[in-house]
Amino acid sequence: MLRSEDVPVPVPAPGEVLVRVHAVGLNPPDWYVRDGMTNVPAELRPTFDLPLIPGSDVSGVVEAVAAGVDGFAIGDEVFGMVRFPRIGSAYAEYVTAPAADLAPKPAGVDHVRAAAVPMAGLTAWQFLIDPGHDRPSPFQAAPHRPVPLDAGTTVLVNGAAGGVGHLAVQLAKWRGARVIAVASAGHDAFLRELGADQVIDYTSVKPEEVAGDVDLVLDAVGGPGSHRFLRTIKRSGALFPVFLASIDPGEAARRDITVSALQVQPNGAQLAELGRLLEAGTVRVRIDSTFPLADAAKAHERAAEGHLRGKLVLTVV
Repeated sequence: MLRSEDVPVPVPAPGEVLVRVHAVGLNPPDWYVRDGMTNVPAELRPTFDLPLIPGSDVSGVVEAVAAGVDGFAIGDEVFGMVRFPRIGSAYAEYVTAPAADLAPKPAGVDHVRAAAVPMAGLTAWQFLIDPGHDRPSPFQAAPHRPVPLDAGTTVLVNGAAGGVGHLAVQLAKWRGARVIAVASAGHDAFLRELGADQVIDYTSVKPEEVAGDVDLVLDAVGGPGSHRFLRTIKRSGALFPVFLASIDPGEAARRDITVSALQVQPNGAQLAELGRLLEAGTVRVRIDSTFPLADAAKAHERAAEGHLRGKLVLTVV
């Protein structure tokens, strides 16, 4: 249950800043936590103390700077993914954040769009471009290694109209790849505008029956449906499920397909690179809808409806 309460303004610890939040980006882990993380295997399920303030993605203005912080000053506009995979307490008017989790907000991007980027953008970046960290994933022992992308690479993005998906489409195109976008009906024009070379409506045709010779599948949906994409991938290709996926390792091995995942981590330097792409208009973020912070529960109801086009954002000031 989500409810609005008054709590003290947090105090930044050494190495942290206090951010006056202007907007908060919503992400699937926010509603996973509400449900007790029941979609995660028990042995991987984190524990949380209740009550808690959910959320990780913020955009706002630095209100205070603690000792040990270089590069940020009071009044700076910043955005970032705070403390993930721990709870970042971002559904609030004020949040403390490690300075390393933040980047300068692009001057030409408003707080709503900036707040929509961090987790989705970093997920797409770390899967496709550069992990940027060597922290072990709870999902696999081997380190994740992206597939080099260029004009000779074909990438299929499943869930292409969603938060991670629509940014992944643009990053793959930025690197020169040919992109096949898989989404539900009604997203064709939107995805082609983002650069998709082919759009497959999975509600009218099975993607695995019309797509083939793919170098990489980025499955932003995951789950049991990931397995079908093995049939679309050429030998020595790769399947990257963003969320837990049910894939037969034997079949993947027979097809010589690498299946790899990671857990996204905060990275202010990567966010700064994304910020430059946003500022240049190379990458655009789509906002599905916005809700006042006090209506966070309604935002979660919109998320439960599915078929999002881009991101949900809470506005604070």
